[in-house]
Amino acid sequence: MLASAGLRQELDCSICLDIYTDPVNLRCGHNFCRVCIDGVLDTQGGPGGYSCPQCREEFQDRPVLQRNITLRNIVETFLASQLEEGKTGIFCTYCYHSPVPAVKSCLMCEASLCDNHLGVHSKAPEHVLTDPTTSMENRKCAIHRELLKYYCTEDSACICVSYSLAGEHRGHKVETLDEASEKKKQKLRNVLQKLMTEREETEKRVQSLQDRRRKVQEKSADLPERVTALFIELRRQLEDLEKRVLRNISSQEERISLSDLIHQLEIKKKDLSRKMGDIEELCNLTDPLTVLQQSDTGDLCDTEEGDDEDRERHDRLLHDGGDLDVSGISHTLHTGLSDMIKGVNVFFYIQEASDILLDVNTAQNNLQISDDMKTVSRSDIEQKRPQTPERFQSWFQVLSSQSFSSGRHYWEVDVSESEYYRVGMCYPSIERRGGGMQAWFGNNNKSWCLRRYRGVCSLIHDNKQIRISPNLSSNRVGIYVDYEAGQLSFYDLCDPIRHLHTFTTTFTEPLHAGLYVQMGSITISGGERRCEK
Repeated sequence: MLASAGLRQELDCSICLDIYTDPVNLRCGHNFCRVCIDGVLDTQGGPGGYSCPQCREEFQDRPVLQRNITLRNIVETFLASQLEEGKTGIFCTYCYHSPVPAVKSCLMCEASLCDNHLGVHSKAPEHVLTDPTTSMENRKCAIHRELLKYYCTEDSACICVSYSLAGEHRGHKVETLDEASEKKKQKLRNVLQKLMTEREETEKRVQSLQDRRRKVQEKSADLPERVTALFIELRRQLEDLEKRVLRNISSQEERISLSDLIHQLEIKKKDLSRKMGDIEELCNLTDPLTVLQQSDTGDLCDTEEGDDEDRERHDRLLHDGGDLDVSGISHTLHTGLSDMIKGVNVFFYIQEASDILLDVNTAQNNLQISDDMKTVSRSDIEQKRPQTPERFQSWFQVLSSQSFSSGRHYWEVDVSESEYYRVGMCYPSIERRGGGMQAWFGNNNKSWCLRRYRGVCSLIHDNKQIRISPNLSSNRVGIYVDYEAGQLSFYDLCDPIRHLHTFTTTFTEPLHAGLYVQMGSITISGGERRCEK
């Protein structure tokens, strides 16, 4: 303790007589608080120059203050040790010679006490002891100078005994400070619990928004590059469409060209003009004998036998085949642009393939379903599954466990391992126990499918077929349904993606994915797939 007291004296500034704050030194070696020495030097200067307030060494110019880092560290270490020893940093009021940490404060005496002075302190009830504090004045009534012992609930004020018995608080409901403090603590705990709950909910919302922002950033990271690639592809398709339409126009121009007929008529017109000249010349002759003796007048008087035929050909070309097929050109243009728009819709709306699983309870017993419920394969070994109403009895078909009754959905099928299959969507009310070939996907009004049979691919609904030409150029098929719009689209997932066909209807039941495999196996794709190059 004495060593600590001696060190404390060495750490006092000779100007403020308190422990150093931001210690600096002069060239003479003496240390001062920076604020203290700056204040002294501000009063000096002029003819007398500057001097050290401790040793009076003089300086012609205002001395440069050098920070004493070592002394500053010593001060900080000393203060930290004193605070650790005393916990509160409050020292005994009666220990004049050296600072001794206080262990209690007496509100009556308005003094802080170390262990030694606490032992001889009065034990009377009015000498209320508290943890070491420097704000003892706040614990007394400003009017009566008595300790604050009660809490007036009506005025929300801490009061002394005199106030509780007389004065403006007389007759009010009062509580001890401990009681009032505990009630307030309980109220604060309730508020704290609500705040904690609200904070947790806020953290969850922040986390969900951060997750959403991360997903948006991930999805949009390559969007500019993808959009650029899309426009490059659209421009290429537009150029191809332009060339196709121009070729169509040129082809029609060549087909309906009237050059031959015009040439023939021009020759005929010249021959007629010649005959007209000869006849006019004969008519102008005055000698009857000469007119009658002309041997070729029969040729001049004969009409062309082919006039009626030429006239019919002329009328037929003029009215039936003498114009461009504008409606056909418009159809070609409209179809090409429509396919491009569908491609754009695929690009922007089909982002994730639905994670579809097959329902083994619907699988015909000659079909094997993989453990991950993604692959169906034809087997010669009949499975021993129960014959339930949900199961297809006769045909090699299976449905998905998921159904779609709203929104947009997309899924893919890998058909590389099968030469004979049907993939599509159907209503759950499709026939399952019989029905002959009418129960096959596509052969009724409850299902839509893409079929491959003997190397030929067709799209089928209600037993009406649309043959695909050219054939599929990839081993993957994409199926996209917009339930509200009543659209079911099929895509060949080549590069670039090719739109095959879109069925348009009004869906009246939920839709299940449906697979039919006559040989080999087909697999439903899962997870994410972006539909672009």
